[in-house]
Amino acid sequence: MADLPPRVDIHEEGPREGFQIEPGPIPTADKIALIEALAETGLRHIQVASFVNTRLVPGWADAEAVVGGFKPREGVHYSALWFNENGMSRALAFRDRLTMTGSISLAASNAFSIKNLNRGHAENLDAMRRQTAVHLKAGIPVTRVGVMAAFGCNYQGDITPAQVVQTVADGMAVAAEHGCTITDVSLADTMGWATPIRIERGIAAVRERWPDVRIGLHLHDTRGLAVANAHAGLKLGVSKFDTTVGGLGGCPFAGQKGAAGNICTEELVLLCEEMGIATGVDLDALIEVGRMAERIVGHVLPSELIHAGSLDAFRRKAA
Repeated sequence: MADLPPRVDIHEEGPREGFQIEPGPIPTADKIALIEALAETGLRHIQVASFVNTRLVPGWADAEAVVGGFKPREGVHYSALWFNENGMSRALAFRDRLTMTGSISLAASNAFSIKNLNRGHAENLDAMRRQTAVHLKAGIPVTRVGVMAAFGCNYQGDITPAQVVQTVADGMAVAAEHGCTITDVSLADTMGWATPIRIERGIAAVRERWPDVRIGLHLHDTRGLAVANAHAGLKLGVSKFDTTVGGLGGCPFAGQKGAAGNICTEELVLLCEEMGIATGVDLDALIEVGRMAERIVGHVLPSELIHAGSLDAFRRKAA
């Protein structure tokens, strides 16, 4: 077992992931307000928009207006998501306010790759080769391999650690072809198949092959195990997590009605604080932003913490 990390790096994806799955349009001004409120909580990484096909993801038809409209806070890194050259070109127009980094994005499930990207694994590898070359030509570093459906898939079933290792290896090979050094590998539980033992086995397999690469987790709470899975990752020394405030979001291509979003940011922060791991986040302020997100979407969000309040709030009352 690795030592607990002294600090975790939280990548807030609530604005991007959350608003892509809401059935009704979210006003641009509300998206901007949420981004600016999140930046006031101590979070240092916020993913603010998706530059994707607006026919498939209409919730981000206003990506340019959102990215151009919020007021950046000093010390906060803002990022966006794209899957092809067109999306990257749209994001490049905002290079002055976005942190631009490239990723080799693959899926351990060929079936999910087809559903999510409209291309199988082999075809996606070719796409990643082209995209990596385009990124480098634009001066965007490529330092990360991301593996979607790393713990299981609604379309393909169980995913083994060996399949994950092979997927990472394929991504590493693409990076090597272009002279890129991969420093980070992200394992995504895209459809909520992860359990603590699956987390342990997956991380162990990747770490055995690439001991010097930093492993991050992107955990969905589809079956209520995201916090348990985060705890398993923390005990293995994982120090980088993708989260969404209030539990916003979900994958629109998961093949599951009402698919849950990522682990709630405030619940991960509480877990870390109670384990003595620093986050740099004001939890009570973050809870208020979670309540704000709930008002914006107009329905109850999954987070228990935005309804119950922090432990420290009750400690202060007891004192």
